Amino acid sequence: MSLLELSDVTVGYDAPVLRDVDLSVEEGEIVGVVGKNGVGKTTLMKTVVGLLEPDSGTITYRGSYVTDQSADERARAGMGYIPQGRDIFPGLTVDQNLKMGEHVNAGSTETRYEEVYDLFPVLEERADQDGETLSGGQQQMLAIGRALVADPDLLLLDEPSEGVQPSIVDQISEDMRAINEELGTTILFVEQNLGVIRSMADRCYAMERGEIVDELGAEALSDEDTIASYLAV
Repeated sequence: MSLLELSDVTVGYDAPVLRDVDLSVEEGEIVGVVGKNGVGKTTLMKTVVGLLEPDSGTITYRGSYVTDQSADERARAGMGYIPQGRDIFPGLTVDQNLKMGEHVNAGSTETRYEEVYDLFPVLEERADQDGETLSGGQQQMLAIGRALVADPDLLLLDEPSEGVQPSIVDQISEDMRAINEELGTTILFVEQNLGVIRSMADRCYAMERGEIVDELGAEALSDEDTIASYLAV
């Protein structure tokens, strides 16, 4: 049984943005979604997490129908979400930002502060510092840490490399692999950075004009030209 499954999902505003999307994520996987700007990747992530409601189709999580559930309900069921642009709380300290993540995964009785600080020691060093004073890379670490605190089963990342310097991007890619392998967290991410895609993903879905047009396995991910063909402007 898939941890997450979308079947024939269509989402639109005045016109469809996602069209008949079929997507599945198995427990323990890291799955990427790739495509050019404007193909619907962020809309897909917002639909998965419950910020947008499908016009048609179904979403199941751990075998349960969640299509009509709110974002709060999905968070309590174990979905952690890091949006594009991070959306940390700028007027709160690093420590207070992390505490805001505790409402995720109501079924878990443990928190992951120790693991978060092991992964991102700068967050412990700057626990009393306002989140808005961190660099872009440190804010991304804070956003990931906030989502991890309550031990989510599924972590959703939208463009984790955006606005982050290359050296930190490489570190975040390694950290996401460690989160997957050491904490057992399943990951679904959206990305346009070729290096991040190749270093993180077990497999990828490619999107064009709101549709899933291809699935890229390990062999395809080893070929830069194949991936780049879905990213080129």
